[in-house]
Parts: sequence; structure tokens; C-alpha cells
Amino acid sequence: MIPRYSRPDMAAIWTPEARYAIWFEIEAHATDALADLGVVPKSAAAALWQWWATKPAIDVAAIDAIEAVTKHDVIAFLTWVAEQVGDEARFMHQGMTSSDVLDTTLSVQLARAADLLIADIDALLAVLERRAKEHKLTPTIGRSHGIHAEPVTFGLKLAQAHAEFARHRTRLVAARADIATAAISGAVGTFANVDPRVEEHVADKLGLAIEPVSTQVIPRDRHAMFFATLGVIASSVERVATEVRHLQRTEVLEAEEYFSPGQKGSSAMPHKRNPVLTENLTGLARMVRGYVTPALENVALWHERDISHSSVERYIGPDATITLDFALARLTGVIDKLLVYPERMQKNLDRMGGLVHSQRVLLALTQAGVSREDSYRLVQRNAMKVWESDGQLSLQELLKADPEVTAALSPAQIDEKFDLGYHFKHVDTIFDRVFGG
Repeated sequence: MIPRYSRPDMAAIWTPEARYAIWFEIEAHATDALADLGVVPKSAAAALWQWWATKPAIDVAAIDAIEAVTKHDVIAFLTWVAEQVGDEARFMHQGMTSSDVLDTTLSVQLARAADLLIADIDALLAVLERRAKEHKLTPTIGRSHGIHAEPVTFGLKLAQAHAEFARHRTRLVAARADIATAAISGAVGTFANVDPRVEEHVADKLGLAIEPVSTQVIPRDRHAMFFATLGVIASSVERVATEVRHLQRTEVLEAEEYFSPGQKGSSAMPHKRNPVLTENLTGLARMVRGYVTPALENVALWHERDISHSSVERYIGPDATITLDFALARLTGVIDKLLVYPERMQKNLDRMGGLVHSQRVLLALTQAGVSREDSYRLVQRNAMKVWESDGQLSLQELLKADPEVTAALSPAQIDEKFDLGYHFKHVDTIFDRVFGG
């Protein structure tokens, strides 16, 4: 992942040093368990931990040099550790296979990444709640197909996003639990050369569950679900980002990204204030979703195992989590500093001559005894005059001048149907559902 879209805590999970540290812990904990079972001398486990207690620097370059010869990363690591620890290191990896180390390590990394992503969502939820309550009753126009529909509040838009990301938090917690399993079962997963109690011990020490049937590799349906969850979260990031981008368009300008002092929007046009952060989020979301399909294709491995998944996961593990971590933090910042323009929202509400109240008049006519078909015809013929005048005419006044309408509704009854506050009478109910009473 490129540094431009990386944050330090998430990137640190995926460094070679962090990966090798987990490898060592797996090997040392397994050696502890083997010593307790009498398979290897207790001195072997003690020697490993004594060396580790010196806080040795992991020499990535040295390990890479060994791998250049062995063409096997786990063997290269074990060789390097043996060079540091000495003769007792020969008892490492007893009965284990490389997948025991690699798959369990990936589980640890993905679980740690999930913890950071859950914290990211918590931060986003807090900002969404604060801004939603701030604009709980800020009137704005709701749009369907991009066209003015009926009034909503800006707070409801943000409350919807909050409910959406609250669902994502639940999904991510479940995905974390699903991915956090350990497999120390040996070749083809039969435990023929390593006691299941070794796996139990390692899993306990690393905070993982045990994989019921690992067939030498942890089943990749777990990974597919994890990355699919990240992809769905990314789609919601893009949905909110797209909403902000639309609201920032010059013709709309109901909200916009914060534009800091000294910021420049265009190298050619000094007046520009572009939605660069949310455009960036749209691109990042596409990248995260792009990692979902390879994860799904990794599920179908040959027989008990192959390594067709391995190269894929070396990409998508770091890239998907680092990218989504950055995107969630960026979205939180956008919402936190979002500039909201209630006056422009009201101006846009009013610009189409009251068309947004057409449904209330339609319903009032039906309740006054006019058929639905005739009610629709009467309201629509007046509404189209307003539409074609680009909002210069008033639907309210046209209806009061239409004898077929006034035969059923008095002018006062028509006026009452243009009350903006009517549309917000259940906002409290919706907010209670989202945020609690």
C-alpha cells in the first residue's frame, strides 16, 4: 500500500517485522506445549523465550537472503532463528507445517486489523450522531431520481448514515470472530505429528478460537466473508461520499467539504472549491471492493490445500485493511468539518413553487370525495405549469384559482397543505429508533 493512503497503526500490522514476531510467538508457544507434553525438552522452549526476552531486532534482510536460497519463507525464518538461538532451536516446528504458521498469523493480523476498523467505525458513528442531532430539524429537500421529491431534514440524512454504519459495526464484529481461528494441525490437518493440545495452547495464547477442521489450511470461506464485509462497508463509505459530492455541486451547494486557509482547488481556476476528499473516498471504496472477488475465488482450493490463495492474500490483506482504515478516518473528518448551509437548503426547497407539497393536496382531494385518478389529474395539470415556469408560478396559488380543485377544497384547506412542519412530525420517532430515547 502506498504511504499516501496509509495510517501508521494499521500499516504496522503488516510490516515484515510484525509478521515475523507473530511467527516466533506461534513457534515458541507451540514449543511450550510440546515441552509440557514431553515431546521436546523444556530447555528448548526456555531457550526460545530467553532469546526473545532480549528484544532482538528481527533482521529482515538476513531472512530474505536465506529465502533467496531456500525459496521458502518459513524455512528461511526458522533457519535465521536457529542461528540466533543455537542448538535448542532444532525442536521448533515439531510436527507442524508452514500453513500452521502462515494461516494462524494471518488470523492474528486480520483480527488486529478488525479491531482498528471497529474503532474507526465507532469514531465515525460518534461524529454522525453529533451532526445528525445538530441538524435534526434543518429542513432540506429530499430527492428521488435526483429530482425534488418531498421535504426531509439534513439530520435524517445523517441519521440514516449512522444506522447504516451501526449495522456495519455488527457485521465487522461477526467477521472478526469468524476469522480469528488458529490451525496447528500438521500436514493435511490430521494432527498425526502434532497433538491437538498444542493447537489449543497456541490458540489460547493468541486469543484465537481453534479451527474445527483445518485440512492443513484454514478454510477460505472465513476470509471471503471477512473481505466481503470490508467491501460492503466501503460501499457505504462511497454512498455517503457521493451524497456530499452531489450536495456540493454549484447548482445545489447545500453542504460542502471544509476548505482550509491556503487550500487551492485548481491550478488554473482560482475560484474552485472541489470535493476532492469525497472524490478520493469514492476511488478508495472501489479499490476495497476490488479485493472481494479474489477472496471469493480463494475458497476453491485443491483437495486439502494448495497455495493459489497465498499470493492473493499477500496483496489483499494489507491493502484492503489499510485502505479502508484510511477511508473511514477520512470520512469521519469530512463529516466532522462538513460545512452545512441551511439557508441554501431552504432556498432550494422553495425554488420550485411549492411542488414538494403536491402529494398532500392529492390526498386531501381524495379524502374530500374526488377519485384518485381525478385528484392526480387536477394536481398534476397545475404542477406542470409550475414545472414549466421553472418555479416562477406558485402551485398553491394555481390550485386556489382552479375551480375544480376549489369545488372540493377551500382556500384555507389548500393553504394548510403547504405547511413545511407537517413533514417533520415523526422525526423524533426516527431519531429514537436510531439513537435511543
